[in-house]
Amino acid sequence: MVAETSGSDGALPRPQGAAAGPAAEAGEARAGAEAAASARGGEEGAETLARPLPEPVRERIIEYGSDVLGGLPIAELPSALRRVARFEPRRRARLAGPQIAAQLETDAAFRGQVGERVRRVWPELAAGLGNGVVPPAADPVTVAAAAYLLRPAGWPGIVERVHGELAERESAKEADEAAEALADLRRQLDAAKAEHREETLRLRSELREQRGTIADLRRRVHAERQRAKDATDRAEQAIAEAADRSDTAANQVGAVEAENRRLRNRLAAAEAQVENARRAARSGRSAEEARLRVLIDVLMDAAHGLRRELALPTSIDSPADLVADSRREHGPGLPARGLPDDDPGLVDQLLTLPRVHLLVDGYNVTKTGYGTLPLADQRSRLLASLEGLATRTKAEITCVFDGAEVDAPPALSATRRVRLLFSDPGETADELIIGLVRAEPPGRPLAVVTSDKEIVAAVGRAGARTVSSAMLLRRLETG
Repeated sequence: MVAETSGSDGALPRPQGAAAGPAAEAGEARAGAEAAASARGGEEGAETLARPLPEPVRERIIEYGSDVLGGLPIAELPSALRRVARFEPRRRARLAGPQIAAQLETDAAFRGQVGERVRRVWPELAAGLGNGVVPPAADPVTVAAAAYLLRPAGWPGIVERVHGELAERESAKEADEAAEALADLRRQLDAAKAEHREETLRLRSELREQRGTIADLRRRVHAERQRAKDATDRAEQAIAEAADRSDTAANQVGAVEAENRRLRNRLAAAEAQVENARRAARSGRSAEEARLRVLIDVLMDAAHGLRRELALPTSIDSPADLVADSRREHGPGLPARGLPDDDPGLVDQLLTLPRVHLLVDGYNVTKTGYGTLPLADQRSRLLASLEGLATRTKAEITCVFDGAEVDAPPALSATRRVRLLFSDPGETADELIIGLVRAEPPGRPLAVVTSDKEIVAAVGRAGARTVSSAMLLRRLETG
């Protein structure tokens, strides 16, 4: 009879009267292991297992090794297991099980330390194994694990017998489970037969009911056929009456068409009179229109003469158009200086200024309002909103995007009201916006929509008014 057995997790219990410190216990284990290893050196080399250890025995010796590993001093730890020695025993056995098993197989000293711990925990079991006697009441898995670690004479036979006993237990368990499954299947078969009988009786009852229903439906079909025949006779009579009425209606339609032709002739005569009246009214206005046309021609000739005197070009490009090509530097003005930056009417106040130019930092606005969309969708959504704003306010609007974000900038549409610019390679959108601000003439109303602090500071020094991206988004949402 074994004096003590392993706990529910297979860890080795501490033997009674053992040393208080893990270092003293490890020293004793190392000395006992070296003595046991030297005493069994020749015999261990002769006896080996014919097949791998059973899985429960392998798990048990790994747990024993993991438990002993945590109590060894660092100097006595196997080099391959020093990294995992700091782990908690359960975690150590779970994560480093293969390494512990391999060390127990190849390192006789480490295996002797674990075996010495088993010898001191279960001295009766160890003594019985040494004498070739296996306690009949001992746990087979514990016996096999102790035999593997202590390795007395004939230990492979003990492990093999335990292997066979575990296999027999597994076979008996599988046979019991198969018998239980067979009994359960028989019960299910009996229940299925009873259910089948009940279903058969129910279907027969339903069949009798359906036959009665079919007979009733046949009687109804016969009655419906008779009613259909009567309805056909009535329909033929109605068709004949409709033909008579159609002839009467055709005669009435002919009379109505004749009346319509007479009314159309009268309408044509009335329209001719109205057209004559219109001609008379236009001829009365022609003199006034002629005098107005002469006055407009005089003003246009005077304007053209003044343009020739001042040597002005026939067309004047906007400064932003010139920056898109040559990027000249000028100084702009600062419009709506008296309004605070968070005033809801700031955008509307700016757009009412004459010849105002609104510069928009595109990606700063889109990523503030709808940054989760793809970049192409962000650009399309912002440009569509700005097109509507430009149409309503007639203001000059330029939207700037970083050209590094697109492979090839889209071609500009001739009908677009919003000027779309992309920065060149090696140039940022911030630099392009600052260049556009500097290109404007002094005194022109100029506003920059951005929340980028660097741009705000730069254009503020240049004299432009800044509007936050949130303010523009709010204005675009309200229409």
